[in-house]
Amino acid sequence: MSDRRAALRIGSIGFACALTIASGCASEADYDVVIRGGTVFDGTEAPGVVADVAIADGRVHRIGDLSGRVGAEEVDATGMYVAPGFINLHSHNRLEGLSTSANLLTQGVTTILLNADGGGPIDIGAQLDGVARGGLPINVGAHIGFNRAWGEVNGPRDERPTAEKLAAMGLIVREGLDNGAWGVSAGLDYKPSYFASTAEVIAVLSGLESYRTLFTNHDRLTPESGFSSTVGMRETIEIGEATGLVPVITHMKIQGREQGLSDEVLGMMDAATQRGVFTAADAYPYLAGMTGLAALIIPGWAQEGGVDAMLSRFDDPSLRPRIVREANEAMEARFDGPAGVFLPDSQRELTDVMAEYGIDDGGEAVVRLLTEETSRPVILRFGAEDDLAAILSYPATSISCDCDPVVGPAGHPRNYGTYPRALGRYVRELGVLTWEGAIHRMTGVPAETVGMVDRGYLAPGMAADVVVFDPETVIDRATYLDPAATSEGIRDVWVNGTRAVEAGSVVPSAGGRPLRRTLHMPARPASAGRSARLGLTATRIVDGVEYTFEVDVEQIRASRGAEGVMREVDDDGTVLWQTVALGHVQSMEGWTSMTAVIGTDGGASGATLVVDAGHPDAPAESAVVILTIDGRDPIRWTVSAADVEWPTP
Repeated sequence: MSDRRAALRIGSIGFACALTIASGCASEADYDVVIRGGTVFDGTEAPGVVADVAIADGRVHRIGDLSGRVGAEEVDATGMYVAPGFINLHSHNRLEGLSTSANLLTQGVTTILLNADGGGPIDIGAQLDGVARGGLPINVGAHIGFNRAWGEVNGPRDERPTAEKLAAMGLIVREGLDNGAWGVSAGLDYKPSYFASTAEVIAVLSGLESYRTLFTNHDRLTPESGFSSTVGMRETIEIGEATGLVPVITHMKIQGREQGLSDEVLGMMDAATQRGVFTAADAYPYLAGMTGLAALIIPGWAQEGGVDAMLSRFDDPSLRPRIVREANEAMEARFDGPAGVFLPDSQRELTDVMAEYGIDDGGEAVVRLLTEETSRPVILRFGAEDDLAAILSYPATSISCDCDPVVGPAGHPRNYGTYPRALGRYVRELGVLTWEGAIHRMTGVPAETVGMVDRGYLAPGMAADVVVFDPETVIDRATYLDPAATSEGIRDVWVNGTRAVEAGSVVPSAGGRPLRRTLHMPARPASAGRSARLGLTATRIVDGVEYTFEVDVEQIRASRGAEGVMREVDDDGTVLWQTVALGHVQSMEGWTSMTAVIGTDGGASGATLVVDAGHPDAPAESAVVILTIDGRDPIRWTVSAADVEWPTP
């Protein structure tokens, strides 16, 4: 037998250990953690089932009756609900609380994506390296910001960019994606990217279709459209459709005069998806947002050129009346007038400020406030409860918090309360969502929307981001008057198998990781949990020995994972390794993935399989097969796409 064959072959004792999922036959503990007796929601829309969850080496290893197994840490979850860690697709760059991430972990959030609304740095690689320095208590990924690229190249003024400048912006975006960004974020409602025409945005993003990623946008509401949310969201879809990117309507809301039109807007999203443009959204369970006082009230032309230019226009008696008038028009159309504006830094309503100034003009009050202090935050009330309920119930909506790791009051209660509020108010109290539906929108939906392959679900081989919460008590406590009150009911949290919250209190930890997207992780509709089959055979030759990789698995709808086998054998028929537990099959046309726990000569390891006919490296009519086993270099094969038994989309 060659040395290489011997190195790859599983010894009989090691293989027996792996098949029983023991991390070491001589060890007293079979797993690092066993969470016992909780009702497990796996992140699909399947109802919860009472089961045990085993964690080892940062991965979920088994879910079921583990009464014969022992964890180094044993956790009684009787009466509790157990779910995948919550994923926030919409974080900015306030990172003063990153070292503990307490406001996020006490909500059950284990993963965030930075650079929302088009912001953030240009060098995504350096950003992720920087946040990881010193350790992370949560997982952190990033988008590449369209706004930042536009401002960097074209400046703060309303000027038409040259073809060379458009190309330079496109290069910034492309480099961000190459360095691991999960998508392109934009805030076309914010200046100066507000000045970009739809055609110019499309020009910057042209040629990115092969990345199979997303375009997430804070929709642009303009005076010309009557400050129409519907028009702004239609623009997001138009840009996605023209560029081959998945359009995501971020912190989705139906504002002001258009309240009550949720059926029309969601129908627009359905129509886009039905014509082949998968359209998604993220939303938070509040009827007010937060931004800078000038951002959405002062007209765009008055903000052109930056803060100093804006203040000069305020001082110009020929311009100030127009600015005040248009500010009032924006407030009336979007926030039902001055009564919809709250100043969290001073805990005052705009109507109170108007009274203090002795005026009855909201626009004039805003101009005066900005003259005194230009960086004021503002809470803007925008919506109706029925519209919010419809948005949260939409199958492709991710519940996201539009929040960052912060310390102390951060203006909006969403920074401390989003996920417990969704569970406590919109599931337990109002019945807008089921438990499994809400958890799905916090876990599996956001994971697949951005392209993740090993997070978002509780299944063998998935990263062990796990939340244990009390369904009877989970609720938010933060309010607009007390925005930093800690939520209740999130009892325990693990990030990559490392304990981060115990008995409701954050414990010092560094289990988080910087997360980078690669080209075999396409943005897609949530698919885990539906019926699927996957079959393929691939071979490789190492030191003259032929090894055959075989996959033959089937998943029944709403099952807890696939059944079957994934294994590799040598030309003597000896099994080198094979699966001992399978996760969910995830799929879209020409692409599929699944996680598993496999038996190796070292015991049991997590593994992720991707089969991808759309990968840029795949030859024509072929598929790239990538198998990643924890602790080992990925194994790659190329097979004929026609020889793969693909799941049916």
